[in-house]
Amino acid sequence: MTDKIDEARAALEAALASTSSGGPAWFAQAEPGPQSTPATPAAQGEPDVQAEPGAGRRRRPKAWQPIPGDPESDPRTRDGEPDAEDVARSIVLRQLAMAPRSRKQLHDKLRQRNCPDEVAERVLDRMTDVGLVDDEAYAGMLVRSQQASRGLAKRALARELRTKGVDDETAKAALDEVSPEHERAQAERLVAKKLRTMHGLDATVQTRRLAGMLARKGYPADLSMQVIREAVRQAPEHQRD
Repeated sequence: MTDKIDEARAALEAALASTSSGGPAWFAQAEPGPQSTPATPAAQGEPDVQAEPGAGRRRRPKAWQPIPGDPESDPRTRDGEPDAEDVARSIVLRQLAMAPRSRKQLHDKLRQRNCPDEVAERVLDRMTDVGLVDDEAYAGMLVRSQQASRGLAKRALARELRTKGVDDETAKAALDEVSPEHERAQAERLVAKKLRTMHGLDATVQTRRLAGMLARKGYPADLSMQVIREAVRQAPEHQRD
């Protein structure tokens, strides 16, 4: 999925270029264009007049500023609007270029930009067809990364996937790749690492704190207690002389 997103960067530049001269009203509100700067007196061909005592100061004309969303004042829409789907596509590609995302996350981002739902659905359908939006690949990537970085078990991983908007069927397929043997080995590594920082504490205290850590990471209670009791029993400080 990452390779596909990298390939999309070129498409992103083209999409952004196609929208730089215009934008539908909902995009103009979310992405206001640059404001013009006031011309200097020399450029205007007028001297910089200093006010004299008792005389009114000569005011320079204010720089023209566009009103976002107003087709009469916004230079991006003055010459007509580009296709709304092109604008939505550029937003999606920008999001994917920053980080992998689920379809629901992308749809929520478009909704935040006031993109009509029917436009968002058409754009996301096409991106799904070409593989740029792929919840199965996203779910697998999320499971692997959260296991490696945080040591999460299946129950906690399921919560993460649900939070990201991955549907239950897709989430189950990704979680099925996690074997019981791998989950136990991961729990053992977490306990061994934590136990090294708890030297000198009573075995009961160590057990309680280790159980709380594994529970927060989604490990079932029966597996947690098996791993913890074995690790505490084998700790050098608890070995009988």
